[in-house]
Amino acid sequence: MTTFDWSNFPVIPGFDALQVKAEVQAGILRETEGMTDEEVREYFRKGSEELRNEGEQYRTNRAKLASKPLTLTG
Repeated sequence: MTTFDWSNFPVIPGFDALQVKAEVQAGILRETEGMTDEEVREYFRKGSEELRNEGEQYRTNRAKLASKPLTLTG
């Protein structure tokens, strides 16, 4: 099992992860209110697909930047 080193992530003063979680969950509840089970599954499938696409775009852009030579100005 791999352990994760949280010391690389500094504490952000004033950030309340549980509050953010509750706000996100409330938003999802509002957006899916009145949907059928099938519509809710599609809602999450579409969201998952969008997240995967964003990750792929990030990796592609990062690879492009890494392949360019670093130039310093100033």
